[in-house]
Amino acid sequence: MKPIWIVDDDASIRWVLEKALARENLETRSFSNARDALSAFETDTPQVLVSDIRMPGESGIDLLQAVKAKHPGLPVIIITAFSDLDSAVASFQGGAFDYLAKPFDIDKAVALIRRALEESLREASVEAAPAETPEILGLAPAMQEVFRAIGRLSQSNVTVLITGESGTGKELVARALHKHSPRAQQPFIALNTAAIPKDLLESELFGHERGAFTGAQAMRRGRFEQAEDGTLFLDEIGDMPFDLQTRLLRVLSDGHFYRVGGHQPVKANVRVIAATHQNLEQRVRDGLFREDLYHRLNVIRLRLPSLRERSEDIPLLARHFLVQSAHQLGVEPKRMSDSAMRFLSSLELPGNVRQLENLCNWITVMAPGQTVEIKDLPRDLTQAPPAGTPSFVAAPLDGGAQVPPMLTTPPTPDGWIGLLELQAASMLSAGQFEVMDTLGKQFESALIKTALKHTHGRKNDAAMRLGIGRNTITRKIVELGIDGAREE
Repeated sequence: MKPIWIVDDDASIRWVLEKALARENLETRSFSNARDALSAFETDTPQVLVSDIRMPGESGIDLLQAVKAKHPGLPVIIITAFSDLDSAVASFQGGAFDYLAKPFDIDKAVALIRRALEESLREASVEAAPAETPEILGLAPAMQEVFRAIGRLSQSNVTVLITGESGTGKELVARALHKHSPRAQQPFIALNTAAIPKDLLESELFGHERGAFTGAQAMRRGRFEQAEDGTLFLDEIGDMPFDLQTRLLRVLSDGHFYRVGGHQPVKANVRVIAATHQNLEQRVRDGLFREDLYHRLNVIRLRLPSLRERSEDIPLLARHFLVQSAHQLGVEPKRMSDSAMRFLSSLELPGNVRQLENLCNWITVMAPGQTVEIKDLPRDLTQAPPAGTPSFVAAPLDGGAQVPPMLTTPPTPDGWIGLLELQAASMLSAGQFEVMDTLGKQFESALIKTALKHTHGRKNDAAMRLGIGRNTITRKIVELGIDGAREE
């Protein structure tokens, strides 16, 4: 094992660290300035580099940048008496393993150096992202069934209904079905029917003629025309307004539609793939979804397993998301320790793959060091709930992208706000539109569902507790497709 290099212009700091590490049987080599350390790099390298941040001549940040340019995998610990935010940010932006402020506890300093040492000696390294990442990752038997189904449908144009909980990757499967179909060279157009206001959805689907309504200053092609000869993916189909279901049924039946305000039929040669997290059979029984449309869509049904049904895939997915997140931020990928990975695999993640991806983004930004331990995970995941306090598990919300529930314990007062901000950032980064409308509907749905649960379905009582009017909650229940409400 190579020695640990200590670079500090303060001889007493060098002496203290040398003696403390010697007691741990760790070899050291010391330098009083960055210039001498850089010269030594021409012929040798350390196992770990510990450097002061402010020294005569080149600073510790200069040394860090020079070392990382040639030895990106070398753990570098920055020590400084100036424990200010600018120094910390500069250290981590430069790729420091961690940051230690003077005066420091020597035992904690040694523990940090040992952790960096373990990182340096770890034989397993995160593999670089492959040139072409597989569309969908999964080794679990439940996912293999999905892959086989995609293979069987590869030469088919048949309509497919994809079901599964929010965050399971329904759009990824839809894209894979398109990519491996005879229409692969034609457009793939996706539309979240829950993310578009009811008044605009008809125009969004079928387009409109000039002057069809106020503001329609030019003819606009809808999603069906945009997807001509290709695939149209209708996500959250269970939330489609009832009157628009009739128009969709007609397109699926005879292959023609009319633009809003139009009088000439438009022919549609489009393969439709629909997806929902809702129980469509129950919605049919409740009179909220047309039975004939349900049977038109349910030609081939493909159910995606939740993450708890394929927990053996969590390590594979986590490693992929950590590499992906690091690539986006231009940093070295973090890696999970064996204990942290086992802990993560044991969690129930109700937000499924989307929640795991958001968690990996959090780890890439917030976790100290390159190797992530259990204690580095968000406190909401690792803290045990107080005795007698039920765990918080978020129910799936109506709509497309949902606020990813990352809590297995009761949230802190501002915990859900942080999750909301994280989800909004994720949706905006993905280029989604109508983000406020989407999240607003989910927020309203969650509040109303929770209130109805507490009032045993009595909507008037729920409205009073929420501080809204009776007519308002009745309208919202219909618009959001909420089940379980009853009159007083």
